[in-house]
Parts: sequence; C-alpha cells; structure tokens
Amino acid sequence: MTLTSARTGGIELEPRAGVSVVSMWGDIDAALRAEASTALAGAFERDVPVVVDASRVTFIDSAGVAFLVQLCAIGRDEGLQVSLRNPPAVVADVLRMVGVDDVIVEDEPSAAPRVL
Repeated sequence: MTLTSARTGGIELEPRAGVSVVSMWGDIDAALRAEASTALAGAFERDVPVVVDASRVTFIDSAGVAFLVQLCAIGRDEGLQVSLRNPPAVVADVLRMVGVDDVIVEDEPSAAPRVL
C-alpha cells in the first residue's frame, strides 16, 4: 500500500490574453516551493502584467509571504505590473503583521493591475 499526501494548497500560472494570473489556493507554505518557482518563472517569461489571485487562500506562512515579496520585487525589476487581487483577511492580516503590506498592495477586483 502506498501512502500519498493530500494536497492542501497550490500555486498555478494561468496564462491569459495580456496577463499572467498566478492563482493561489488553500495552504500556501514551504511545501509549495516547486510550484511557486514554476509559476514565478512562467509569469515573467511572458513579459505581461501579473495578477496574483489569492481569493481562495486559507493559510499563508513565511514561505508564502516570501514568494509574494519575490514576485513583486522581480516584477518591479523587470518593469512589469504586479497586483494582488482579492486577498482574504488571513492573507492581508499576515502581510500587515510582517510589515510588507506597503510593498504588496491589494488591487481592486475591477481595477487594472497596479505596479507594486
């Protein structure tokens, strides 16, 4: 009998016309490093604005926060717009607690992506 771990979260790149959407759901933690790296690389290969959809995140730890900070920093360095869309309170509260809420700015759902 083989034991497999149940997936409790994920990070995935969804290429769309004119924008790269990085969807995050469930628990965003160190277990998702490979997915985070893949999404990060894929998003910046496209050279279009990046929107991070965090609406379905239920938990985020320091590794998840580091991913968001890295995504924003690379986007800024590459001259690409990066926005965080629909972060639930659990995400917004953690970003505020660790002092990066001024770096990772929430975007209005109907607004165009903002440069962070």
